[in-house]
Amino acid sequence: MKKALLTLFISALIFSSCNETTTKKGADPNQEFDVVILNGRVMDPETNFDGVRNVGVKDGKIAIITESAIKGKETIDAKGHVVAPGFIEGHQHATDQFSRKVNLRDGLTTAMDFEAGAGDIAKWYAEAEGKTQPNYGMVVLATLARVKVLDGPEIAAQGNDMGGLFSHTVGAAAAKAQKVGRKPGWNATLPNKEEMTQIMAYVDEGLRQGALGVGVPVGYMTGGVTQYELYKYQELAAKYGRVTNAHVRFAGVRPPTEGMLGIQEMLANAMVLDAPFLASHLNSNMDWEYTIPMINDAREKRGAKVWGEVYPYAAGGTIASTDILTESSMAQMNITYSNVANLDGTRWTKEDYENIRKNDPGRSILIYNNPPEDIAKWMAQPGVVVVSDGMAVQDEKLNYFPWEASYEGHSVHPRTAGTRAKVLRMVREEKNMSLMEAISKMSYLHAKYFDELAGIPQFKTKGRMQEGMDADIVVFNPETVRDNSTYEVGKGAIPSTGIPYVLVNGVIVVKNSEVLKVFPGKPIRFTVQEKGKLDQITIEPRKFDPNQSK
Repeated sequence: MKKALLTLFISALIFSSCNETTTKKGADPNQEFDVVILNGRVMDPETNFDGVRNVGVKDGKIAIITESAIKGKETIDAKGHVVAPGFIEGHQHATDQFSRKVNLRDGLTTAMDFEAGAGDIAKWYAEAEGKTQPNYGMVVLATLARVKVLDGPEIAAQGNDMGGLFSHTVGAAAAKAQKVGRKPGWNATLPNKEEMTQIMAYVDEGLRQGALGVGVPVGYMTGGVTQYELYKYQELAAKYGRVTNAHVRFAGVRPPTEGMLGIQEMLANAMVLDAPFLASHLNSNMDWEYTIPMINDAREKRGAKVWGEVYPYAAGGTIASTDILTESSMAQMNITYSNVANLDGTRWTKEDYENIRKNDPGRSILIYNNPPEDIAKWMAQPGVVVVSDGMAVQDEKLNYFPWEASYEGHSVHPRTAGTRAKVLRMVREEKNMSLMEAISKMSYLHAKYFDELAGIPQFKTKGRMQEGMDADIVVFNPETVRDNSTYEVGKGAIPSTGIPYVLVNGVIVVKNSEVLKVFPGKPIRFTVQEKGKLDQITIEPRKFDPNQSK
């Protein structure tokens, strides 16, 4: 009997210790904290902790998680709400203040762009400092390096990140190319050795300036980027120990250019180089049933530094001139002109296809290439992280809106505003995965991969509800949280509801579902290095006429 009681006592102790957060910093519960979050259901994806606790925030950190009474300069009553790590993503193209305001209503506390990135890294970080509400980071964009060399520096200067690239640079490059009767250089020209060396030099400078990796959206440059050039981008990033991200070369489910082949191309490079590789929006490539398990096997069974993303929408968003919409590519994806739509919902005809791709190449469009009933399936796949692939909210002339602008009246893909709330609503309504797993895919799993696979040190203290971690926190009601943005005209930026509080670095940024005009975001960036690493790789001349595509 005594032995049985002792066993029960020990079991109770073990259970109790497992049901506590793992980090103990010894904060005094009697002190006054900057912010206290009381009576909330604290959920930590790393330890699987799930219990009602009080949270004290001090100096930008989670100072205490306790059952004891605590007080602070500001108090949030979180009764009936989940208190979770702030949401993170590496696939948010929108970098203007209004779009980031919309993101905050969806709980996004760290917004980075790994698929694309920026051309001038030093300039991009300098312009963001002190003016950014969430935490922010960028990779260097190989596309803009190609624009600078193959279309001209005057065209590259018209946009420094994805918003500017799509809004102005693509159209300017197309107009210049039409005058001389060729395709734009950035997506169709095969560079010679000198041009490729210049392109790589610009990428190298971005990495030297602290870029988080290299963005190579080769799916937009299928006729211009050889497999050799793609390998060299990954090799250069590997010299810095940094990640290469890509919208891969192919999409669809039919050979010989099915989506899986595009993943295999870069996965093979990554494994040869022992380098990090992040595959963009696996659902958009359409081979997700096969590519997600393949990437998971490479990481978990072979030790490869690779992972992939998904987002919870059947339609993708892109630009009219994308290589994805060549007629051969559409055949591979088993779609036709009517699967493409303008942001106002108008479906394309063959005439629209020919006219818009030629005369308005930078137009934002939608591609309906996946059945809606598959969304819950790919979202529940293990190992993947949730992103939005959100684009900036812009007017018809592609200008950004001021921070104070109304949420109404904007036609944009709803994923910019509603991704994370939609995932939480799906968990509630469809029960396709547990709430803890959904939170993990939107916070902790990002931090884990960015830290352990991509070597970005700032993520050691993000994505966790533990003492000592960064106080990036989202408070949401699991019973009411929902997305409200839709594909309907004027309703693309309607903010999510049921997320009344968001903290970034310990500062309340969303209060009672209102975004406050405060800018506590910090840069996610590597240290600037004195010397680049381009001299550590070789670039060979091509064995064909490099001007043949011109």
